[in-house]
Amino acid sequence: MNRREFIAKSAAALGVSSSAKHNLWAQAAADACLEIAPLKLEIAAGKHVETIAYNGRVPGPLIRWPEGKPIAIDVLNRTSIPEIVHWHGLWIPSEQDGAMEEGSPMIAPGAQLRYDFTPRPSGLRWYHTHTIAGHNLKRGLYSGQFGCFYIEPKNEPGAYDQEIFLTLHDWNAYMAAATDASMDASYDYSTINDRMLGHGTPIRVKLNQRVIFRIVNASATVTHWLALAGHEMTVVAMDGNPVPNPINVTALRLAPAERADVVVEMKNPGVWILGETRDDIRKAGMGIVIEYAAQQGEPKWINPPEVLWEYRPFAHQEAAAIQPDHQIPLLFESKFRGHGDFDYWTINGKSYPKTDTVMLQEGKRYRLAMRNKSADDHPIHLHRHTFEVTSLDGKSMSGLRKDVVVVTANSTAEVDFVAANPGATLFHCHQQSHMDFGFMMLFRYS
Repeated sequence: MNRREFIAKSAAALGVSSSAKHNLWAQAAADACLEIAPLKLEIAAGKHVETIAYNGRVPGPLIRWPEGKPIAIDVLNRTSIPEIVHWHGLWIPSEQDGAMEEGSPMIAPGAQLRYDFTPRPSGLRWYHTHTIAGHNLKRGLYSGQFGCFYIEPKNEPGAYDQEIFLTLHDWNAYMAAATDASMDASYDYSTINDRMLGHGTPIRVKLNQRVIFRIVNASATVTHWLALAGHEMTVVAMDGNPVPNPINVTALRLAPAERADVVVEMKNPGVWILGETRDDIRKAGMGIVIEYAAQQGEPKWINPPEVLWEYRPFAHQEAAAIQPDHQIPLLFESKFRGHGDFDYWTINGKSYPKTDTVMLQEGKRYRLAMRNKSADDHPIHLHRHTFEVTSLDGKSMSGLRKDVVVVTANSTAEVDFVAANPGATLFHCHQQSHMDFGFMMLFRYS
């Protein structure tokens, strides 16, 4: 049985459970509500994409909530297919996490389900569908099902005058199914939030303001490079977690599912473009206008200098002080099925759902020793835990906490985490097509 058959059969079984739970909760008021439904989204004048979205908008509503305060979120599925919502980066129980592989229930068509958990840790998290897309480039994260979830810390570490949330996304407007055996999706348009460059309301700023941009790459497959013409950005957090060494950059790299909080000192009056550094993607729409008060004219773009992106400058350069109790070797490879079918992905020689299940002991520290033998980069995500990046290509580092790390082609990476959140835990590549075609495995607590 492949993953698609597994999910379809499980969804059918869990649909009744979703409805039953809704009846039990009918008397209680939710703190937030999400409605999953088809949407014809206008991304530019006269340009529309047919998609699925939350609450009739892309991105879905910003959920802003104090750390440690319980929240109840009702989700109503008004589509014709089973759906699910994953709360990315949160330390919550498996059955609430929103991954069917961990035991979270699918939401049947027409059914409603309540997610009930206590959000933590603080910082920029996000929510999105966790269904497969397979050959269909209108499903899963190819669709508009994503939104920002900001968990407010008790003390905000950085002072700022304005806060802006931005989501990056790529759209395939015409092709509903992929036919290329490599499963490399191609896109017609790109947007920041719900508009292509030049077709939305500018972000208006004032001279000498400190503006914090909280940015999520919600693309299914594309790594994006962003720059703000005429300005530098100070990276203060990655994946919602403060970095040990905030540094200035002229361009920012975000792989699928990665987030960054960057602070910009507005000291260069004008009308500028915050956008993708690659011309073809920026011209396809990946950008937004930044307009100073009392400034007019055409938005300006200036190519930033070439940037070699690395995690290490943001971290401590010494090795982690605490050694792991156990090391888990993980080898990533791809295999070609042949006869025009798609490649599939393996972890230690096996493809999900046949991958091995790793058993964890609560309280122990584990090191994931990852080796990528493929020619593709992999944004690796571990559900329900935060890890510390401890080594890249044999070079030690410490202090940088993330929940997505890019293991580049033909490289190695090591991350450490403490098994502190019992329950089934999904490990996978966040590139949608890689996940759909086998790049997943489960950790379980003994």
